[in-house]
Order: sequence, then structure tokens, then C-alpha cells
Amino acid sequence: MFLAYAAHKNFTVFQMDVKTAFLNEILKEEVYVSQPEGFVNQEKPDHVYILDKALYGLKQAPRAWYDVLSTFLVKSGFSKGTVDTTLFIKKEKADIVLIQIYVDDIIFGSTNTKYCKNFANLMGNSPEIPNVKYKTIGTPMAPGTKIGTDPSGKAVDIRTYRGMIGSLMYLTSSRPDIMFSTCLCARYQANPKEIHLTAVKRIFRYLKGTADLGLWYPKDTTFELTAYTDADHAGCMLDRKSTSGHVQFLGDKLVSWGSKKQLCVSTSTAEAEYVAAASCCSQVLWIQTQLRDYGFHFNKIPIYCDSKSAIAITANPVQHTKTKHIDVRSLSLTLTLTLKDLEVEGERQGFGPRIPFFRGRERKGRDTLDLDFFKCTDQEMNFVGRTRGSFLEE
Repeated sequence: MFLAYAAHKNFTVFQMDVKTAFLNEILKEEVYVSQPEGFVNQEKPDHVYILDKALYGLKQAPRAWYDVLSTFLVKSGFSKGTVDTTLFIKKEKADIVLIQIYVDDIIFGSTNTKYCKNFANLMGNSPEIPNVKYKTIGTPMAPGTKIGTDPSGKAVDIRTYRGMIGSLMYLTSSRPDIMFSTCLCARYQANPKEIHLTAVKRIFRYLKGTADLGLWYPKDTTFELTAYTDADHAGCMLDRKSTSGHVQFLGDKLVSWGSKKQLCVSTSTAEAEYVAAASCCSQVLWIQTQLRDYGFHFNKIPIYCDSKSAIAITANPVQHTKTKHIDVRSLSLTLTLTLKDLEVEGERQGFGPRIPFFRGRERKGRDTLDLDFFKCTDQEMNFVGRTRGSFLEE
């Protein structure tokens, strides 16, 4: 009858499914259940539980859900049908809104689609109606969020938390916008608390509202390899280590990204940015090598960085007291990882072994690092050998 009337009035019918409708509803009677298998209290195995709220399978659950929903709709200005009490009606001047309820499924329609949208928002934003839909949010994590161990916080189920983190980590292969927040929450899988679970739920709420976002690979664009790097400073509340972030583009096409806590504690923002640039350099060199199989050979690859101090250090690789610790921790590691491949290429072209350094320069108003190659001296080779002697043995 509802659909026949909707066809007669020529208005669109919408459907809504209320998830977990039979859960969390207040019971008017005292209901007892036996202890479920696997959750039996060893000290009191003969006791039973008294329910505070409804469960699926209870005879009282549909009635408890209907009481909550009908009370909410009546408060919102709807009136019950005189014969069918699952039909709710609301008149708005010359328009009418009809709502038909069948257990936890709701169909509704109106002669004016504006009122249908209003009803959908009413149901979605109401704290009295459970999980009609998640209220979406615009960012995966609030700006300036600091998450610590929270020793006094309430513990949550570790298996559930790890399962949620695993699902999000899988999504990071196609959603770089959640990479940082997911990796941040993943640090607390050993002993998760409510504050960590709340942060993870926010990521899911963000994904719910951005399900149509994805990577876009346009056809008619350039194919030049470009990289961007950035880092915070002492952002981790556990050990005050910084977090590196980097992305690599082929033209306008995003092909690689990453967010990882640094291995060392940076004593300045310049050091944190420099370590992040070194990590980005390693990824760029790997992509450069991979692209040779596709027939692309890039000689100079710009790496953009927003720290003039880090660029100044890379432009002047001379070791002194203020940068010695950075050289040992990051630069020498980058050189060791890349020197072997570059040495093979140099021998094939008739040159001696080369070491890559960054050279800072200005380009179109932005700070950039160009990956360039300089022929190393015997002294520099000895420096690399002292820092990573095992490399020379290979």
C-alpha cells in the first residue's frame, strides 16, 4: 500500500537499514542469560548474567527497539497511523512525509525530496538511534593530536584493535591520506587503550565520508620523477623520535609514499628534516633503478624540502662538529646503500666510483634538492669505509 501510494504521488522512495538495532536498547524487564562459552567466570561458573540492554535473539528486543524509535519520531513531530502503528506521518503545508517501519528496515518518501534529506540527517545525527550511519568527519586525525601510552586509561580488546589496524594498513596501499594517522595508531598495538581506539574509529569515520576518493592517473601529463619530503620534530610521545614522510611523483601521478618513525632522536628540526631527506633519497634511487627497466633514465631528480637548514647541510657536505652526528646516522647510511649500484654504472662509463650528495638550489620560489653525483676522493672513500666497514668487504 505504501509503494502504491508513492507511485500515485510520484515521489521517490528511500530505504534505510538501522545496524545493531536490537543492541543497546533498554529493557523494561529483568532478563538473565547463562554465561557464554569461552567467557565463563572460573570463580563463579554457576552464576548467570543480568542484562542491562537488549541482545539479538531476545523476544523483548524488537519491542524495545520499536519503543525507542517510535518515541523519537513522535518527539520529532511525526504521528502514528491509527490502524498501522508502524506507519508514521508528518505533513508540511502542502507536502507529506511517510515513514514505514519493518523491524530494523525503514522506507520513507515525500512529495518534496528536501524533507527526505532532512529525515535522513535527523536519523543519522541522533544519539538515540544506534548506527544508522557513521557521522563522517573531514580529517583522519585532528591537527596537533598527541597520542601517548595513557597508562591509567581503560584497556580495550587487543585482538579487535589489532584487527582494525591491520585493515587500515591494507588500505594505506591505495589511500596515502591515512598513512600517517594509521602508522601512529599502530605504535600502540601492544597495550591499546580507549584513547587509541577512539583515534582509530575517527579514521574509519573519515573513510566512511571519503569512500569516493582515490588515486588519479591522468594520461596527458609529463613523466618526470619528482619527490617531496617532510618531517616533524620529536612528535612521538613514547621516545620523542621524529617521523619522516615522503612522496614520489611521476609527472602528476603519485607512485610511492611513506611515513615512518626515524631510528634516531633528532636534536633539531634541521636534523629531523635531513634524516627524512636521506630516507627519501633511498626511495628515489630505488625508483630510478626500477624505471630503467621501463626505458626511462633520469639524471637529475629534484627532491623538495621545506627546511633551508637541511638544504644548507646537504649543499655543504663538509663534516664539522655540528653535523658530525648527522653524517654518521643518516648520510653515511644512504651512501652505503647506494654506492654499490652507482659504482657499477660508473665503471661501465669509464668513470671512477661516485658518491651521491644533495645540492640545494632555488626553483620557482620553492626549496629543492637536486640529486647530483660528484666524484669522491680517496679521503671520502676511507670515511665511508670507517663508518660501514662491512660494505667494502662486499
